[in-house]
Amino acid sequence: MKLSVVVPCYNEEPTIRKILHRVEASPLDIIEVIVIDDNSTDGTRETLLREFQRPPFRLIMHRENKGKGAALRSGFKCAKGDVVVIQDADLEYDPDDYGKLLKPILEGETEVAYGSRFKSPNNHTRSLSFCYLVNSMLTRLSNIVSATKLTDMETCMKMLTKRTLDQITIEEDGFGVEPEITAKIARLNLPIREVGISYQRRTHKQGKKIRWKDGIDTLWCIFKYNLRPS
Repeated sequence: MKLSVVVPCYNEEPTIRKILHRVEASPLDIIEVIVIDDNSTDGTRETLLREFQRPPFRLIMHRENKGKGAALRSGFKCAKGDVVVIQDADLEYDPDDYGKLLKPILEGETEVAYGSRFKSPNNHTRSLSFCYLVNSMLTRLSNIVSATKLTDMETCMKMLTKRTLDQITIEEDGFGVEPEITAKIARLNLPIREVGISYQRRTHKQGKKIRWKDGIDTLWCIFKYNLRPS
């Protein structure tokens, strides 16, 4: 299966080169790396235009900052691979894990695979009590209302077949896109397979974008997309 990698980014100049080179070095059959710059102001856009206007990279430049969901929406629209994976640009998630997610899809077990930060014994995410507890609470709530059994609904490494992705319309512009995707997959009655992945957490000082208000938006989106009439 041919793989499309969708990379939303906003103000990631310190990491954008390294993550894109890591993606490019993957041994998998990656036919395109779609990078969506969400109107960065720190030099990310200039780096992309200067160094990555070449295959397998495809650049999409937003003229205004719209949010992660909007960036994913732009990337998903033009993805051509049989399978699509989301890759954040901040080095928290490792492209070397793509093969783990692709395996159950290739074996016909599922159309959707999530990389769980909490199923890998080598991660230290559980020691980050506040972050872990908030994520755990949101995931458990999502499991209740969507009838899923996930450990990490908020993971940013999600892999879907293109035929599944084509049945989903992304509405959220911000970080609410994570519970939205999960709710809409659940409504398609498709199983989600989780595999353990590596994870290197960064701090807000290092550039992490998500804030406490995004947790409130996530909470709202869990109910919004799971409970509204079809």
